[in-house]
Amino acid sequence: MTRDQYHNHPGGIFWALLLTGLALGLPSARADWPDFRGPWGNGHVSAAGDTKLIGLPLHWSETNNIKWKTEIPFRGWSTPVVLGDQVWLTTATEEGHDYFAIALDQANGKILFNEKVFHADNPEPLGNGASMNCFATPSPVIEPGRVYVHYGSAGTACLDTRTGKVIWKRTDLPCRHYRGASASPVLFENLLILTFDGADLQYTAGLNKETGATVWKTNRSVVWNDETSTDAMTREGDHRKSHGAPLIATVAGKPQLLSVGAKAAYGYDPRTGQELWRVEYNDWSSAPRPLYDQGLAFIVTGLTKKEMWAVKADSHGTATESNVVWKLNNHIGKYASPLLVDGLIYTAADESFVTCIEAATGKVVWSERIGGKYAASPIYADGRLYFFSQDGTTTVLKPGRALEVLATNTLAGGFMASPAVDGRAFYLRTKTDLYRVESPASGN
Repeated sequence: MTRDQYHNHPGGIFWALLLTGLALGLPSARADWPDFRGPWGNGHVSAAGDTKLIGLPLHWSETNNIKWKTEIPFRGWSTPVVLGDQVWLTTATEEGHDYFAIALDQANGKILFNEKVFHADNPEPLGNGASMNCFATPSPVIEPGRVYVHYGSAGTACLDTRTGKVIWKRTDLPCRHYRGASASPVLFENLLILTFDGADLQYTAGLNKETGATVWKTNRSVVWNDETSTDAMTREGDHRKSHGAPLIATVAGKPQLLSVGAKAAYGYDPRTGQELWRVEYNDWSSAPRPLYDQGLAFIVTGLTKKEMWAVKADSHGTATESNVVWKLNNHIGKYASPLLVDGLIYTAADESFVTCIEAATGKVVWSERIGGKYAASPIYADGRLYFFSQDGTTTVLKPGRALEVLATNTLAGGFMASPAVDGRAFYLRTKTDLYRVESPASGN
């Protein structure tokens, strides 16, 4: 990633100061976690080129290397975000009537704020999506003084992190999610960017982060051509849905919002919402966040074909086959976001496979079973790959051209939420609890 990419990520001045410190050789700032995929938006704990070891634990269990464990009420799959001495996450009642923002003390796990932000008398049911989704799946984003929480069409709000009180809220952004909202918001400059890909409406919106007012709104432009379908799921709008968060990247020196929808992926100007390009495919309900590297956007097309495509991100208009560098459908993860380390992409599939792929060519380097099913997205830290399964097992791998398992660790409850990291600690949210996992200074 480039220096411009870092400046365009959440936290603005905070991250600019961090970069200045790195450039001058000063000690690294705290590795706060402002977004569900971390400070760089890609699952890396450290900045590109920073090889200094953090000291994250390699081993843990319910009785080993647990600094604290706090039960989280109700249900939520949102990833915790961390800034300063606070950890924020969201939760909601199982029936979707009440929606909460919770802040915990980073040092001891004590709940500081538990703010009921929204109420719905008649929430849209999850239907058969309840096996994978809940009413608090989108992750918050945080910056100094403010945290932004999002529950899809149920509401979006900005809270003061000092008081826990709502600064502004919106409940007038419609979408029939039809199996629950999932896409996490993104901060960019003065905007909070939201993604709505439902059965009825499909659009992206940029809100003024200070006031919540809509700055721009862009509808998905793909032509559906499904109005006369006899398939029940198609008629209900299931094939118009998508679930993934977008990524801000710097492409040819300019910021670009990479966003994956049903039947097409898009590049937008994040300042205006203008569509720059789209590439079409016959798939839907994509969940993984895109990756970006060396001019290529790496996208997962959806739930049925589960293909990964490498698309030239400097495309214009409707992209053609010449804009797609490679495609792959070998054990591609349909829920967990992929991870890119040193030219290799790692994707964790629902059916226990991890596949290692050359980013430049799409060639499969290896594809091996490590056990488990994966919804949480993996992270890269201290030269290790951490994969978090739905049964609560974390498998730690050494990156490279051969599978090498370094450790396996298990916590009760199972992982749907992706991990967060700050300093030498993991913040791991299971289906019932939030853990701070950290080893003593001399241990691992």
